[in-house]
Amino acid sequence: MRARIGFGLMGLLLYNAIVYYLGWNVYEWIYVAFSFHGPIAFSIIWAIIAYSIVIGRIHHKLRLFKIIGSYWMIVMQYGLLLFPIANLLVWLVPGVHTKWIGYVIVILMTFIVAIGSYMAYSPVVRNLTIKIQKTNPLQKPLRMVIGSDFHLGILSNKTHLNRFVKMSNEAKPDVIFLVGDLVDDDPVWYVEYGMSEVMKQLKSTYGIYGVLGNHEYYGRKIPLFVHEMAESGVRILQDETILVAESFYVTGREDKTNTNRKSLEKLAETVDHKLPWIVMDHTPSDIETPSKIGVDIHLSGHTHLGQMWPNQFITRKTFEHDYGYKLKVATHTIVSSGFGFWGPPIRTNSRSEMWVVDVLLTE
Repeated sequence: MRARIGFGLMGLLLYNAIVYYLGWNVYEWIYVAFSFHGPIAFSIIWAIIAYSIVIGRIHHKLRLFKIIGSYWMIVMQYGLLLFPIANLLVWLVPGVHTKWIGYVIVILMTFIVAIGSYMAYSPVVRNLTIKIQKTNPLQKPLRMVIGSDFHLGILSNKTHLNRFVKMSNEAKPDVIFLVGDLVDDDPVWYVEYGMSEVMKQLKSTYGIYGVLGNHEYYGRKIPLFVHEMAESGVRILQDETILVAESFYVTGREDKTNTNRKSLEKLAETVDHKLPWIVMDHTPSDIETPSKIGVDIHLSGHTHLGQMWPNQFITRKTFEHDYGYKLKVATHTIVSSGFGFWGPPIRTNSRSEMWVVDVLLTE
């Protein structure tokens, strides 16, 4: 307990140091560029902005602070990358003025937000065709639509969900898989904004299946979430394996956030390996086990491919397979960067996406 408190205090001190450093840079520029002198007023406003992430979590009615907090994360990440360079230029290069360096930083930040917003709100379709040597009762290819990490809420909103529904219906899928983090922690926004009426418009031959992600656990309203998804036509699989249309198996795992989730070996007990077996596991923390026990297709999300540059270097070090398609032994693994976004409503290292995968079954 003491260790956790100690780490918490160290984290708080580090965060406050970052807030102070960024605020000092911004205030210095405002003072020089606009002759503004009001350190107390600026400090109060800056502190509110910096802690809007926390304030927005107090109650869902404080949505404005949640929005401010989301954009603050952009300032914090890219400020920590750009401000030290600006400081070095001012200190080491004769004739470089704080005022003009500040204008360059503002232009760069604006450019990042503009491009990042486009990448986040203009999703693309990733197409893939794979072959599996299994019995094919369908007597035709199986077309899957895969989406993950919608984080539906205030900024990843009803309009964005409608983009997915339109793209998915245009693909005419046999089955749709929603691989976790469908809501942004609390499903209250999904309910309040009437997103169910959009989700209900999804069409597929054999149904729509989803799993829990870590953010559903963070929201601590899993029963409400599962109920709302059921009302929307989405069946959430919680550590269970089902046989769909007497033709293929689908396993939906609890997220690894649940330390008591069943093992994949346990969930495999009812699987007839003559038929295709598809597994959804939100976090791609283990693709070794699926490849050893005969999973044909393994679907994940979670990583966002870092979402904002250069975070992709972290996901590459964290996961064996952090994005895209990979064949591991005979298991086809797919990790999506997600259709929505978490926190900042931008993507500077990935694009919002939906996967359309055609599975060719060859006996």
